[in-house]
Amino acid sequence: MGYKNGGVLLPAELLRQVQRYVDGESIYIPRRAGGKKKWGEKTALRAQLAQRDAEIRQKHEDGMSVKQLSETYYISPQRIYKILSDGN
Repeated sequence: MGYKNGGVLLPAELLRQVQRYVDGESIYIPRRAGGKKKWGEKTALRAQLAQRDAEIRQKHEDGMSVKQLSETYYISPQRIYKILSDGN
């Protein structure tokens, strides 16, 4: 999360109003309703994980054990079980 300079970003009157409440302090201003981004939306990670999970499910269907999948993908057996159950 980057910070923006309120002195540059906000109109002077609005800046004075904000300063009445939080003079010189850092504040978080939440997004408008409906403006929140989902996890991984800004990067390709979500798509990459979905592809990985599909590969895991396919390899399991082809006979690869949970232990082998865990060692191949460097994730815990519990996570493999979760991926397999989420795919059904």
